[in-house]
Amino acid sequence: MNVPQMMEVVRVLRLDLLVKLGLAVLLGGIIGFERELSGKPAGLRTNILICIGAALLMDVSIRIGIADGRRIGDPGRIAAQIVSGVGFLGAGTIMQARGMVTGLTSAATIWVVAAIGMAVGAGFYVEGMEAGLLVTFVLAGLGSLEHWVRRARRTASATIRARVDMSAEDIRTVLHSHGINVESQRIFDHPEDRTFELKLSGPARQFEIATASLLGREDIYGVHVD
Repeated sequence: MNVPQMMEVVRVLRLDLLVKLGLAVLLGGIIGFERELSGKPAGLRTNILICIGAALLMDVSIRIGIADGRRIGDPGRIAAQIVSGVGFLGAGTIMQARGMVTGLTSAATIWVVAAIGMAVGAGFYVEGMEAGLLVTFVLAGLGSLEHWVRRARRTASATIRARVDMSAEDIRTVLHSHGINVESQRIFDHPEDRTFELKLSGPARQFEIATASLLGREDIYGVHVD
């Protein structure tokens, strides 16, 4: 088979697209594997599928506006919809319950995996691979740094709205059980509730846990930590 025939086979079978999709599987799989090990909701298969889909749609977006070798359309039409459409997937990984928000890292991962897929689909292989490696490093390599930061001590102000008969000692007990100390407090009584303004100190990561614990009580109406 001579060179022109080989090029025709490549064109007909779209072997270049197969390379793009294969690279999307590899890069999405590397990131997804790290997410799977961390027990996140968007794991191996999810990230692979997102990366493949973004790469395929980007390839279609580039080629759909070409006729007889001339561009007659905007190659960014479908690509722009990928950016907005992937937001729905990201929103699905964000869980909110009485003021506590989790899943932001998973949502951001979905967004950046789609961007990597778009880069690969557009033929920017080096850029896609560099981004994939950087994302993997951020997710896996910086996890220990984030853990250290969360263990560092933090001082914060908190406002807690509770039932009128709520005692300061009850709140202190909950906070102390999570390693958080009350440095100072002010209490304001209102007809419908009792408001506590507190200055707290303790491990940074414990503030979210303590907040969730307080919000789980029926006699606590709201918690705001600065």
